[in-house]
Amino acid sequence: MNVFSPAPGSATDMTPQGDDYAVVKQVIELITLDYRAQPSLEHIAAELGRSPTQLQKVFTRWAGLSPKAFLQAVTLDHAKRLLGHEQLPLLETSYEIGLSGPGRLHDLFVTHEAMSPGEWKAKGGGLTIRYGFHASPFGLALVMATDRGLAGLAFADDEGGRDACFEDMAKRWPNASYIEDSVSTAPYVDRAFDAGRWCAEEPLRVVLIGSDFQVRVWQSLLKIPFGKAVTYSDVARDIGQPTASRAVGAAIGRNPISFVVPCHRALGKSGALTGYHWGLTRKRAILGWEAGKA
Repeated sequence: MNVFSPAPGSATDMTPQGDDYAVVKQVIELITLDYRAQPSLEHIAAELGRSPTQLQKVFTRWAGLSPKAFLQAVTLDHAKRLLGHEQLPLLETSYEIGLSGPGRLHDLFVTHEAMSPGEWKAKGGGLTIRYGFHASPFGLALVMATDRGLAGLAFADDEGGRDACFEDMAKRWPNASYIEDSVSTAPYVDRAFDAGRWCAEEPLRVVLIGSDFQVRVWQSLLKIPFGKAVTYSDVARDIGQPTASRAVGAAIGRNPISFVVPCHRALGKSGALTGYHWGLTRKRAILGWEAGKA
């Protein structure tokens, strides 16, 4: 995934209105029940008596993603369950979720998770993560990166907090190999905290490693404009789960790429700052820094 800043955009109210609600509900039900058949947009439209173009517009306007992207998300979620909880081999998992083979399963994971299904199942096993501690405008920053991009950005409270900070991040991918390499991670720090380099022409490659729900929440955070803030409820509506504010809050708290994926811009229902994994004082500092540059 390429991001060029805590990216521009907005979390909009996408509650379906009138007949749109029935259409969206039917699409979700059809895909959820029939995902193994990997139905095309044309097939779904024919089933509902709609034109493909009309269906695409209605669903995307409400859900923030296309029917095809929703199908991929549902398929990926089931693949994770089969690979993780049920421990199925890659070939069997591919066939069980309606894909033609491990090649398509691999493409699905790399597209949405920036890692292969085998790497995901192994909880980082076989994955090399380079890390380093660097000075930042908000204290000591721990940066983690794979050969595909930035995978983690966290903050240590002080020099003595390095070990705790590293352990907190490393337990997310317990089977990965970690190499301390501040030379490799330094460019990510320079890139992330230099507002003058936040541009579409120079995208920053990030690797979002989490559940489908978490990744959707983190992608929603990337839409929040620089210098602005939204509530957990706004994010819940943006991902099409308006009653899931509590789950959204938990996912925001698990965001592994602080600052770049701007979880600091998410507030409680009343507008209160609420919790922040790296401390409310730091959250206030980041919001203040952004306000000064907006």
